[in-house]
Amino acid sequence: MVRVAGLTKQVTTGDSELTILRDVSFSIASGEAVAVVGASGSGKSTLLGLLAGLDTPTAGTVQIDGEDLFVLDEDGRAALRARLLGFVFQAFNLLPAMTALENVMLPLELTGAADAATEARNLLERVGLGQRLTHYPKQLSGGEQQRVAIARAFVTKPRLLLADEPTGNLDADTGAGIIQLMFDLNRERGTTLVLVTHDMELSQRCGRSLRLAGGMLQ
Repeated sequence: MVRVAGLTKQVTTGDSELTILRDVSFSIASGEAVAVVGASGSGKSTLLGLLAGLDTPTAGTVQIDGEDLFVLDEDGRAALRARLLGFVFQAFNLLPAMTALENVMLPLELTGAADAATEARNLLERVGLGQRLTHYPKQLSGGEQQRVAIARAFVTKPRLLLADEPTGNLDADTGAGIIQLMFDLNRERGTTLVLVTHDMELSQRCGRSLRLAGGMLQ
């Protein structure tokens, strides 16, 4: 599902060049759950952004389901994201002027799906928010907002789910419930999961871990 080869990311800061990732290579099979772990500043979030095609590398390639991301232009990468990828972020990233139902409907509406409301309602019920469809993000707890975000990520039936510290803004008990929900949905739908986390206990729930240190795989 994912094939990364020689991935390098450098940025210029003042008169010097900073290497964030150096010659990173790995593959992830369809249906795998893989944790990306490492200290703060090790390049985890940069790697996730490159896997999503939200950033471009200095060198190297990323293939998602056989498609080379960086052969595509920006519009092509956006189309691939819409077709294949789902995202769960630490900060929820819900649109404040939209209800829970509207937030989950949005990715489907962008693809022209005819049954967006039904699909979104069914998934919100699956994540335990069937009674919160018309609530706005500010009317929901942090855990409820992340459940909406998870429903939004899964509603397009993505082949690949990218999750960046999805429990970072939640208390331990709420976070545990969110993670269980995410793994349950991932298993039910056969999604490939790449999970960035600093939580070693959480990483052990994945099939394997990729450890970054100083921008390199260990």
